[in-house]
Formats: sequence, C-alpha cells, structure tokens
Amino acid sequence: MENVKESILLKFLCYILIPIMIFVLAISIIDVSITSQYGEMGGPEEYIETEEFGQEYLLTLVYNVRNITKGKTEEQANPNISEEELHYDYYNEIEDDSYEYPVYYQVINYNSTSISNYINYIIIDEENGNMFTNIRSSNYIEEINKLKNEKKNWTYEDENISTNINTINKESAKYIISPYYSIDNLQGYKIYSNIDPSSLSYSNSLYVQQAVYNIFKEHQNLPTYLIPISAISLIVMIVYLIWATGHEKGKDGIVLNSLDKISYEIITTVIIFIIGMMMSFAIASIETQIPQKILMSVFLLCYLIGYACLAVLVSTTIRRLKAKQFIRSFLIYKICVWMKRTIKKIFIKMTDKKNTNRKITIIYWGFVIISMILSSMTSSGIGLLLLVGFWIWAYYKLIQYNKKIQKINEALKNIYDGNPNVKLNEEELEGTLKIMAKYINDIAGGFTNAIEQSLKSERLKTELITNVSHDIKTPLTSIINYVDLLKKEDINNAQIEQYIAVLDKKSQRLKKLIEDLVEASKVSSGNVKLNIETIDLKELLNQTVGEFEDKLEKKKLKLEMDLPNENVLIKADNRYLYRVIENVFSNISKYALENSRVYIKLYEENKSVKLEIKNISKDKLNISAEELMQRFVRGDKSRYTEGSGLGLSIAQSLTEMQGGEFKIHIDGDLFKVEIKWRQSA
Repeated sequence: MENVKESILLKFLCYILIPIMIFVLAISIIDVSITSQYGEMGGPEEYIETEEFGQEYLLTLVYNVRNITKGKTEEQANPNISEEELHYDYYNEIEDDSYEYPVYYQVINYNSTSISNYINYIIIDEENGNMFTNIRSSNYIEEINKLKNEKKNWTYEDENISTNINTINKESAKYIISPYYSIDNLQGYKIYSNIDPSSLSYSNSLYVQQAVYNIFKEHQNLPTYLIPISAISLIVMIVYLIWATGHEKGKDGIVLNSLDKISYEIITTVIIFIIGMMMSFAIASIETQIPQKILMSVFLLCYLIGYACLAVLVSTTIRRLKAKQFIRSFLIYKICVWMKRTIKKIFIKMTDKKNTNRKITIIYWGFVIISMILSSMTSSGIGLLLLVGFWIWAYYKLIQYNKKIQKINEALKNIYDGNPNVKLNEEELEGTLKIMAKYINDIAGGFTNAIEQSLKSERLKTELITNVSHDIKTPLTSIINYVDLLKKEDINNAQIEQYIAVLDKKSQRLKKLIEDLVEASKVSSGNVKLNIETIDLKELLNQTVGEFEDKLEKKKLKLEMDLPNENVLIKADNRYLYRVIENVFSNISKYALENSRVYIKLYEENKSVKLEIKNISKDKLNISAEELMQRFVRGDKSRYTEGSGLGLSIAQSLTEMQGGEFKIHIDGDLFKVEIKWRQSA
C-alpha cells in the first residue's frame, strides 16, 4: 500500500485521466438531456426547425425594427434634424434609382453574434416608404420577389406572416416571442427575409447552438452506461489523490513543496484570476468570427488550463490540511501571529522594571491623568494652584533628570576623547541611569588598564629592540671593520675576494636593517623629537632626486617630473621629511621595472600640497595596499632582494607624525605613492 500511495506514475495518470472522465461524463449527461428533448437529431434543415432557432431569428428582426422606430421618432420630433444626427444606428443612406423612397444600407453589424450577419432582409416603413436592408442591389423590387421565393424565407405583410419555417409561422410566433419584444412591434412595417443554413459558418449564438447540435448528432448514440462508468472512475481517482497527495517515496509524513509555502490567499487569488481570464477568453471567442474547429480548440485549451489551475489549488489545499498547516498558511494568520508576538514583546518590556520605556510610559500617563484630575478642579482657586504647582514640580523633576543624563554624556565624551580618568558617583543616580553609570565606570577602568598595559608593552618592546640592536651593533661593527681590512689586503684568490664581497654586502644590509628597526620602534612609540619649520618641498625633492640619480640611471629609469615654478612651502621636520622621500625613492630603485618611467608630480589642491610618485613594478604585486604598508611585508619575489620591509611603514609613520597623510595605491603592476601636507601660510 505504501508503494501505491507514493507512486508518482499513478498520481500523474489520475491527473491526466480526471479531465477526460469529466468531459466524458458531461458529454454523456448532455447527450441524454438533448436526446430526450429533441429526439433523434437530424441535419441542418431540421435544426432550423427548432424553437431556439425560430426565437433568435424573430427577435433579431424585431430588434432591427425597434432600432428603426427609434430614429423615426427622433425625426418626427424634430423635422429639421440632419441626416448625420438621425439615430438610424448602423445605417447609411445610399442612392438607388430603382426605388422611389430613401434606401438605408446596414454598414455596421451592431452585434457580432446577431443573426443579421447571416440572413438577408429588407424592411420597409409603410408610413414613409423608407427601406432598410443589408443587401446590395440595383433593383430592390426584384430582390423582394427573390426573398419571398427562397427555400427558407420569412415574410411579414399587412400584419400577416408568410413563411416555410414552421417554428415562426403565424401561429407559432406568438408563443415564442420574448416578453420584452412583442410581435406588435412589427406593425406598420413590411419585412422580407431568408436564411441559408450553410451560411452559419462563424461564431454567434446560433452558430454555437449548431456546433453543439452537430457534436451530439455525431455522438448521439453514446451508450448510457458511460455515465456510471465515468462517474465511478472519477470518484475512485479523486479519492485516491486525496489519500496519496503529500506522500513521497523515501520521506516520512506529509511533504510540502515550495508552492505550499506561499500564502493561501495569494495563490487562491492568482488561480481564480487565471480561471476567470480563461472563462472570459472562452466567452469572447463565442462572439468572435472564427472557424468552428478553432473555436472548439479554444474551448479545449481554456478547459485544460482551468482544470490545471483548479488541480493545483485543490492539491495544495489537501497537503496543507493533511500537514495541519492550512490555517497557518493564511497571510491573515501570519499577520495575527506577528501582532501577538509584538504585543507580547511590548508587554514584557512594559513589565520589566529596568526598562526605560516602562518608566516613561508610567510617568507620562501618570502626568496626563493627574493633570486631568486637577484640571477638573480648576473651578476653585485651590485646584488651579495645585495644577500649576504640579506642572512646576514636573518641570523641576525633568530638569534634574536631564542634569544626570548630562553627567553621563560628559563622561562618555571624555572617554571618547581619550581621557580614561572618569568616575561617576553611582549613589547620586537611580534606576537605569545608575546601571549606565556602573557600566561607564567599568569601561573607564578597563580602558585605563588597557592603555597602561599597552604603553608598558610598547615600552618593553622598544627597550628590547634598542638593547638587542645595541648588542648586535658591537660585534657587527667589528665584522664590518675586519671586512674592510680584508678588502685592503692583496689577495690573489678570486673566490676569496667573492666571499669577502658577499660578507661586505650582507653585513651592510644587516646594519641597515638594525637601523630601520630601531627607527621604526622609536616612531611607533612616539620617542621622536620633531623640529617643525618651514621647508621648501620642491627644493628637498630635487635634492633627493639628485642623490638617487646614479641608482636610477643604473636601472635605466627615466624621471618624468611635473613641478610648479614657484616654491612649495610646508611645515615639517627637514630631517624626517627627507627620510620619508628617501624611503620612497629607495623603494623605487629596488623594485621598479627597468627601462620604464617614474612619474613625479607636485601640486597644490584645496590649500594642501600633494606629492604623487608612480612607477611600474618589475614583479607581480599580488598583495593589497593595506598589507604592503605593514611592517616586514614585501611583494612575493621582492622578499628575496635587499630591503627590510620597513621603509614604507616608517615613511607613513613619520609623515603622520608631522601632520601629513601617506597613502599607496596598487592597480595591477602600477605602484603609486600619494603624500599630502597642509600648505604653509
């Protein structure tokens, strides 16, 4: 049974067979009904003899006459009315020499489903002789005679009906006429008409009747036992789907899909809208002139789409019911749950004694209630004095409360400004403010301890670096001196000379590294004394370029300098500012691509001085600008070349100590340094 319940194939077959069974059942029931009403159905000739056809035929002619009478009444009421203003709806007057009175030709079909599209008619107003017709002819007298002699004609003259259509002869017509349209409407008119059964080839009310008629004519011998068979099959499949819906192979319980998670009102509205659109489309198709086969295809398509939408709605409803999620899937339910939770949260907050909103609410409404009570007593002088006194007291309490908040605000501002020596008197406060004061005191104390620990750690680090550097410098100085002595000796061994050169290079590099390390340590700890003065940055830049000229020429680097004509003055320490620019040029001489250009631009911008230096890196820069600014960090390949990785970090720290900004930007292989100072007044 589990396999049957979880079978996807069986469910699919049921969904396919259900619309077929519904169609067969409906056709069978309609067939029995039609057959019992009309008996054995014949061809189109017999169809024209039905009462439904006769009623539609006669009502259409009466409608035309009523429309003509309307225009005639307007003409009688206003004899001077123009032809354009006459309301002979959908008729235009035409010239005709064969008829002595005006002839009006129907140019627009006032109703696309009207039988007037399929019959030929001539209507003559006996009072004024006006003729109304949908026939084009050069001799309307002959046309009248032709109409009277057609096989299926209907003539009304002198209040007598002459026809070979039995359902609308003189005796039958008075029984089938609508209560809204009487046969008396035809008095004063002569009517000549006929219809060709084969002309009913497009969609209209009669055509739909004929289409249904033809379908049942072809299947009029449907066995009656199809009704119970299709009904039982339909019930079995529906019961099975109700039982099996929601069960999937390998999964326990009822399985909901993504469609079942959509709010039930939304999916119901969408499906009802689609079904309504299909019904409107089907109804519109009846009134559209399209072939019968296309019309039946449209009906079938609308039926299948409507069934599919209904099946989706029913299946998701069943799954939600079986999973006990039906009520919860409604949007209104979710809104109610949200409102309940919100109200619950508000209630919890209002009952929390530490919650500020609770106190504000109590104080506010207490103020309102007491004010209302005292306001009701203002008729007496004492009540008015009490009200004014209560307002003054409330204002005083607000001022006192605001002073306490100001103390807390000042304490927070001191901490924000870097002053950790903050201590609030918790005993002067109460409630939430007392808790806030406690937190602020704890933060201030922790902040002070953290600063002290940080400063202590920084001092220890600086002392360690300084002591170690000093201890390393002594033996390193000896090594450098002895290497210098060896270089002066007359050594005829080329390999030994190479060894000495390596020792010299590495010892010098180690010396430079120690110097950079000590300087970086001093800069980071703030142990640097600055001598701020007015400096000509343009002159200092030219001086630095001159000192690095040999190194740059050795790497075939061409300088492209864009400097202003006048002096560029800034406030800085000359020695440390030179070190900043020197470190940048040192970085260029080590890592710039040979046979490339170095761009240097110095300019003023928004009362500031900016120095931009750009070059192309010889190695791929697979590192961010932020990482490159960190100490001991270099590019991938550059880590094996000379340098400590401290140059840019030292340059940034020295620049910031002098009130400037030092930034680097990396775009592919483009390396850009941007240094900015305030312009000297």
